[in-house]
Amino acid sequence: MSSREKAVVLLSGGLDSATVLAIASQDFDCHAISFHYRQRHISELKAAAQLARSFNAQHQSITLDDGVMSGSALTDSRIAVPETGLEAGIPVTYVPARNTVFLAHALAVAEVQVSSDIFIGVNAVDYSGYPDCRPEYIAAFERMANLATKAGVEGQDLHVHAPLIQMSKSEIIATGIQLGVDYAMTVSCYQADDQGRACGLCDSCRLRRAGFEAAGVADPTRYQAR
Repeated sequence: MSSREKAVVLLSGGLDSATVLAIASQDFDCHAISFHYRQRHISELKAAAQLARSFNAQHQSITLDDGVMSGSALTDSRIAVPETGLEAGIPVTYVPARNTVFLAHALAVAEVQVSSDIFIGVNAVDYSGYPDCRPEYIAAFERMANLATKAGVEGQDLHVHAPLIQMSKSEIIATGIQLGVDYAMTVSCYQADDQGRACGLCDSCRLRRAGFEAAGVADPTRYQAR
């Protein structure tokens, strides 16, 4: 039996969450959670399962009811994913309350697992302007978690770790490579196909490609033929 403490890690299957899993795995036995929230593709869930195995993490997939996160280009095929660069303001790829819903599930799992640590791969530097990726949001959720749980009230302080929040995409990639992340496993694209091949045009693809270029690392992403 391991003597290390447990951590709950939100694992989408993308570049950022894979790096966070690698970071958390240095000090914790990890229980990774992924979500099927009616996103455009499920290839990222396959990637998440593969990444969890590569870091010897337990993996749990949670399916949310249809319609809980509707109204986004990532959950509604009638809304086009932008392919012309970053939009001003909050883009149509924003998913309603996504990180709040995900963290709430992670919080419950953490109590069940008797874990005081939750890891999430939000980033406030190279990102698309989502309000639930900001440092003040993470701090506010952590305060709420300690107010709203038996563990928090009884003195078991709960911590929400966002180790990438102030890192550039190139810094994230460099960190992951040092920790053994195989980025060829990851799927970041907003509209990847069933094989996990990226479109190369959405915001996520643009930020990812620029990150590899800035890091001076060959891009292992598999792209769709255009």
